[in-house]
Amino acid sequence: MSREIIRTDQAPQAIGTYSQAVKCGTTVYLSGQIPLVPETMKMVDGDVEMQIRRVFDNLQAVARAAGGTLADVAKLNVFLTDLSHFPVVNQVMAEYFSEPYPARAAIGVAALPKDAAVEMDAVMEL
Repeated sequence: MSREIIRTDQAPQAIGTYSQAVKCGTTVYLSGQIPLVPETMKMVDGDVEMQIRRVFDNLQAVARAAGGTLADVAKLNVFLTDLSHFPVVNQVMAEYFSEPYPARAAIGVAALPKDAAVEMDAVMEL
């Protein structure tokens, strides 16, 4: 099976030993995104809603670089340091996705890189 590394300047560059995404056949594995602004590689200013929006924007940029859109996401994983923010995830997600929605998991975690409140990764089928 072919394996293609996906990279775009429209999303934050990898801050470790990983790729923004890897395409294997028609499946694309999008690495976790935190609310980094691609141009500055600094955390977005603002509340948790702004962080969630930035994460969706980053995922969207990587999806486009792979030849897809968020509509092609089959599975979304959401990691939150505070599960009380989950209603905000639902509200913002409804602006980025339409039915049929992808499968999804929401996981409460103790901490995320750079003290982010949210991180998301996804699996996309083209």
